[in-house]
Amino acid sequence: MEILPIIYLGYMFISIYFLSLFLMLYFKNRNFLFDVPKLTRKYSLSVLVPAYNEEDTIGKTIESIFDSDYLIKELIVLNDGSSDKTGEIAESFLKKFSKLKVINKENSGKADSLNQGIEIATGELIAVVDADSYPEKDAFSKLVGFFDDEKVGVATPFIVPRNRKSFFERLQSIEYSVIAFTRKLLGYVDAIYVTPGPLAIYRKDALEKIGGFDTQNITEDIEATWHLTKEGYKRKMCLNARATTTVPTKLKIWFKQRRRWNLGGLQCISKYKGDFFKKGMLGFFILPFFVLQLFLGLLGLSIFVYLITSRAISNYLFVNHSINVGTSVITMDNLLITPSFLNYLGVILFVFGTIFTIAVLFIMKEKFLVKQNIFNLLFYLLIYLSVYPFIMITSLYHYFRGIRKW
Repeated sequence: MEILPIIYLGYMFISIYFLSLFLMLYFKNRNFLFDVPKLTRKYSLSVLVPAYNEEDTIGKTIESIFDSDYLIKELIVLNDGSSDKTGEIAESFLKKFSKLKVINKENSGKADSLNQGIEIATGELIAVVDADSYPEKDAFSKLVGFFDDEKVGVATPFIVPRNRKSFFERLQSIEYSVIAFTRKLLGYVDAIYVTPGPLAIYRKDALEKIGGFDTQNITEDIEATWHLTKEGYKRKMCLNARATTTVPTKLKIWFKQRRRWNLGGLQCISKYKGDFFKKGMLGFFILPFFVLQLFLGLLGLSIFVYLITSRAISNYLFVNHSINVGTSVITMDNLLITPSFLNYLGVILFVFGTIFTIAVLFIMKEKFLVKQNIFNLLFYLLIYLSVYPFIMITSLYHYFRGIRKW
């Protein structure tokens, strides 16, 4: 049997397996998707905002945090050597908010800034909020209830793109909704593998136990989540709690952001490779799932390139031979379409993926997303997602060249 059909069928099996897994998790837990944990006690909460050249957004971020309906013990802005007016703008709020602290420090990276913030934070819980993100008024109060379970190390909300007017921004809105939905489902099998930077609340002693954030990893949020998982901490998500974040408006910035995510993921895989298929969710599920997620698109692209290349070579040889022997280059037989079983499987998988994406948009009850037209959805599925394998290729190049930059 030829190797290509085996690879193709394996690719199809993995894709359908995970789609089936998500469907089973959804139908089993559909009545609890938007539940909010009860708030049985008040936890002291410190908020850390690492900021580097965020003069356009830092003010609104500070105001949105203090607008919370949950009592905040302190908000610490960590100005990481910004060359713009980030520090000045943050300090202009000191008189307005007595619980605000601004730490102006030399540039040392986001992870190191957060570690310095952890050292001076006095809350039982520590919320990390990106300087271009904005927790909704009830976001903190809807998340802290998870920490009644002493094994919970971190909780995260539904991250929603703040800017959703342009076509490119709407595509990212679809993506963020699908990511949030699948992340929530993974939470039911204790398999959440990232608590993103726009907003995550950590148990302070859990962060101290893992030594804070890894300063060598450019996606410190993924690494911290994996480290917490390895130490036996649970990760939780609330779809009813929301934080908005500013998403890239230009393709180049978006491409660099997604490449950084991949690079950080590759760093995590390298760091925790010794835990593959060992006891616990990190080794038996998260690592294999994450690797498959990263490389499945690359495998699909490889199959596509192989088929196109082999067909092109075959057509070239056929045309060359036809010219040499004097036969017709094009006949009516060449115009017939002969779909194979494998092609049918590909179409079926695409249809399932489309139905799944549409269903997610409705389940998430995002009115803006529900109004996405069919062109946006098809473009997202056929074009937007097809760029990811190319991002992965550049990520691998940067990784093996030792290039680690945002």
